[in-house]
Order: sequence, then C-alpha cells, then structure tokens
Amino acid sequence: MARDHKLLLLDTASLYFRAFYGVPESITAPDGTPVNAVRGLLDFIARLVTDRSPDRLVACLDADWRPAFRVELLPTYKQHRVADPATNAEQIPPALEAQVPVILEVLDALGLAHVGVPGFEADDVIGTLATRDTGPVDIVTGDRDLFQLVDDARGVRILYTARGVGKHEIVDESVVASKYAIPGRAYADFATLRGDPSDGLPGVSGVGDKTAATLITRFGDVPGLLAALDDPAADLSPTLRRKLADARDYLAVAPAVVAVRTDVPLPDYDDALPSEPADPEALVALGERWGIDSSLNRVLHALRGRSVSA
Repeated sequence: MARDHKLLLLDTASLYFRAFYGVPESITAPDGTPVNAVRGLLDFIARLVTDRSPDRLVACLDADWRPAFRVELLPTYKQHRVADPATNAEQIPPALEAQVPVILEVLDALGLAHVGVPGFEADDVIGTLATRDTGPVDIVTGDRDLFQLVDDARGVRILYTARGVGKHEIVDESVVASKYAIPGRAYADFATLRGDPSDGLPGVSGVGDKTAATLITRFGDVPGLLAALDDPAADLSPTLRRKLADARDYLAVAPAVVAVRTDVPLPDYDDALPSEPADPEALVALGERWGIDSSLNRVLHALRGRSVSA
C-alpha cells in the first residue's frame, strides 16, 4: 500500500549488540540480572524517534542469522561465528542472549512492531520492507552491507551508527560514491570483490578497496566483470586476470550471498507508531521487574511528543 509517512527500520541486533557493549553490564535489574542491552536499545529508540520524527517504525530481527540458502552457496558464510555446529547457534554472550526475550516483551507492550521471518536475516526483512515502501525510509544500522539499499530516487537512506546512535552518519548514494569511489548503488558488487572477514566472505585475493572500486566502475558489476574475464580484448591486466580466474567459483556464487533479499514473505504487522503503550499493565510490570522504568518513560515521552507535534 502506498504511504507518504517516514518509515524507520531498525537493524535491531546491530543496536542491541552496540548497547550491550556500550552500556556497562553493571546496569542490572533488582534481582541482579544485566539489563544493559534492554535499557540501551530503549534509549536508542527514544532518541531516534525524537531526532528523526518517523511516523512508522519496524524493529527487524534475525529469525535466522545464517540462512541455509547462503550457506549452501558459500559454506564459509559466518562459519567462524558458529558456537554449536549441531544447532547452528551463534556465539552470543550469555548475558546478552538472556536479554533478547525481554526486549521482545517490551516492544510488544509498547506496541512497536517487530518482524523476523524464519529462514531469513534481519537484512532481508529490511530490504523487503524498504523496497516495497514508497518512502522516505531511514534504515538504522552499524552494518555496511545495507549500504547496497540506498536509493536517492525512492528516499532510502542509511543512518549509519558506527560512531554511535547519537552521532550517526546519513548515508545516501553520494556518500557511498564519495567513500568508495563507486556508483552509489554498487556497494554489493564492491563488497563481493573486496570481501568481508567478519561475514566469512573471502573476496578476491589481492583485491582491496581501490582495485575493487576500479573494476566495478569499469565493468559495472560482478557479472560484467566475469564476462570481461572471458573476453581477451577486455581491459584487464594479466595479473588481475589471474586473480579473477582463481576466484571464478567464488564470484559465481558470492553475489547471491551478499545481495540483501527483497522478496521475504512478511507476516501481518502494524508499523504505525503509537502515542500510548499497547499494554500499559504489562509495561508497568516489565518496568518494575527489570528496573527499566526510566528508559521506558523516555520512549513513552518520545512517542507522545511525536504525536503532539504531528
């Protein structure tokens, strides 16, 4: 359905990981349980709603942090972060893992939409929501992989939180082009060539940012580069030809691994920002149990303030 109100999409895990490592673990509930990630995430949401004035918001979740369709194409995908090969469980600090269910309970009580789809990462949920929406859309993340979604024509931007939520950088096509010397919509192909050890993407051996940018600018995308590899007349040095030929198998599958999906089957959800909590009694109980009243009040103040200003 076409809409004209700003949508804020949260890369929720990115934000609660940042909160967990950025807020002291000494922030605890009355029973001593750490709640630093819960409180930090709520404070982030309050600040984002106040500063960005969205009309709609979805907290996007990793229902599957390492989807089978990506692993089948590239077995090294996030392999180094697997805690238990039998269950495909991710390495997560126990003190953080225990807070995730609390976060979901709090979002429900507040009435803030959260969406995760089995078999897909939060990135894929974000990609689907962003491309289906008429915009404007702001995506809040510390993950550069989502730079591939920037789209000036449709008003899709990244609020990049590498330096903190309060110091986020607004990333559009011009920023991508300026940072990486590539066309603004070419980040996925650039990342495929360069690789990303944090995601288990080897890239092309010996190809760094500068060479990757040159190749993508010259040949457009990875398929165009592979076509050039098969063309003796293409403008490729012997050294680059050898490096690319050695990586041909990787380059044949990696684009489908790196590409954010935009076809995720989404459940029903209501992304409208509420002016009052969906379940006030549950929210009070959660605030008392976990000692997060101050953070909840900041979120409620932000939501009510947005409602009044609208």
